[in-house]
Amino acid sequence: MTKSHLNQAAYAVSKDGTRIAYDTIGQGPAVILAGGAFSYRKFPGLQKLARLLASDFTVVNYDRRGRGDSGDQKTYAIQREIEDLEAVIGAHGGVAHVWGLSSGAALALAAAASGVGIAKLALYEPPYLAGGTGPVSPAEQRSQLERLISEGRRDEAVKYFLRLMGAPGFAVTMMRLMPFWPRLRAVAHTLPYDAAIMGDYSLPAARLASIGSPVLAVGGAKSPAALREAVRQVGLAVPHGESRLLPGQNHNVSMDALAPVLKSFFLA
Repeated sequence: MTKSHLNQAAYAVSKDGTRIAYDTIGQGPAVILAGGAFSYRKFPGLQKLARLLASDFTVVNYDRRGRGDSGDQKTYAIQREIEDLEAVIGAHGGVAHVWGLSSGAALALAAAASGVGIAKLALYEPPYLAGGTGPVSPAEQRSQLERLISEGRRDEAVKYFLRLMGAPGFAVTMMRLMPFWPRLRAVAHTLPYDAAIMGDYSLPAARLASIGSPVLAVGGAKSPAALREAVRQVGLAVPHGESRLLPGQNHNVSMDALAPVLKSFFLA
């Protein structure tokens, strides 16, 4: 029977006992969706992508640690998030395709390099600063986010992170008036996790070179040059890697444009 209950969570149990919530839809080979900063399984974009892929795959849309209906622990470590993804894959046969968005793409690459059972890995714009450094040190980024969260200043943490990611001040001000702002605010406490995953935002060339799975890095032709370059370099650094840019797209990718590319890659 085709699974279609996007709002009825099932759970995988990670190695440290944390329960990781996920939904499934469709039938066929498993594809796990690993969202980026602010993303969780009820995020409209992820739900739309799940529906678009469901004709060919069992799509597993999960809440990363600390988000939605997933549990969390008092201390964070990247390895725990890798184990979370491994637990979700384990609940679907031990080997699956994976798609990762932004920092979720970096997480998926770290998982693949750690030997997690990833058959094929597709990425959308892992935000590495290929050949450069950011305006704020990684340690300062994470400490500032943690301070704002500890003070209960979730709106300020969201604004700070968006500005770090290059959003203009006027755009951030407008976002606060939009209906999706509460969804961003709800997961603001996990922004230090994304900062930890990205580290100093440098391209982890040695890690990428160790990945044996086929990897497709996708970006938007209208995205900033640094993201386009990161997509290109990831495709080159992985032994079985390739990259492509989608015409007319930026970091806020249209799932209608992305889904056919993922289908073609995962079904080949």
